[in-house]
Amino acid sequence: MKNFIILTRAIEYIEQNLTEPLKREDIAKYCYVSLSCLEKLFSYALHTSIKSYIDKRIMTKAAKDIISSEYSITDIAMKYQYSSVEVFTRSFKRVWYVNPSQFKDNWKFTGIYPKIDYQYKKGDDLYMARKRVDISEAYDYLRSKKGSYVLCFDVKNLTQVNEISRKAGDLVILETASRIDKEATDDMLLLRIGGDEFALITGLNDEDSAHKLANKVIAKNGQPVFFEERKIPLYLHCGMTIVPDQMRYSEFFKELHDTISNSKTNS
Repeated sequence: MKNFIILTRAIEYIEQNLTEPLKREDIAKYCYVSLSCLEKLFSYALHTSIKSYIDKRIMTKAAKDIISSEYSITDIAMKYQYSSVEVFTRSFKRVWYVNPSQFKDNWKFTGIYPKIDYQYKKGDDLYMARKRVDISEAYDYLRSKKGSYVLCFDVKNLTQVNEISRKAGDLVILETASRIDKEATDDMLLLRIGGDEFALITGLNDEDSAHKLANKVIAKNGQPVFFEERKIPLYLHCGMTIVPDQMRYSEFFKELHDTISNSKTNS
């Protein structure tokens, strides 16, 4: 349980200071552990470094600012403590593979790296806990969509892709989000709910319409992602569920994951 507490403190500290200068040493000090110890926990639980986690969280927040605020790219770069727009743009492209202006023209989805939500339960280990993400910001939206269909997607064989390279895995995740995002309308909400799992809150109450939307995404199965001159075919599973009338966050979150598990079995 001690490691859960350390990681929870570290993540909360990072979240509270994303617009401030963030030093790894300060995070470790806040958690009362050595920097090497904290780096090992991040590597084991999240398969990433502290710096990479911070960069991805900043670029997730920055993407939301680009889409939903009137701030200029210069303002956003300064907000997140970047010394210049050029440095900010390079960091942004490492996560989103496009520059900020291209992103604004082509994306609606911004939550590519949501905050990890550690909730300790007896018997859990760090690897299992990392699959939980914080989608609490979407709670009010979900409540407004009771009875509508949710499309749940996940990537087939992402483990094998990550064995090629974690960067290849990140690119596959980004392409997955892009395929769903391009078929979603402006009033739909796409959430990343796990490592390779996404939920599209469609707002649709007609089952046939929801199926047609799912089929548009699945129709792209087999189209490859290109990574360092290597073609990686991308296939998605898809399941469907409904936003319940009685919204209990933890139960609904479990339902989304169960829907994905069932889609794998059925396929």
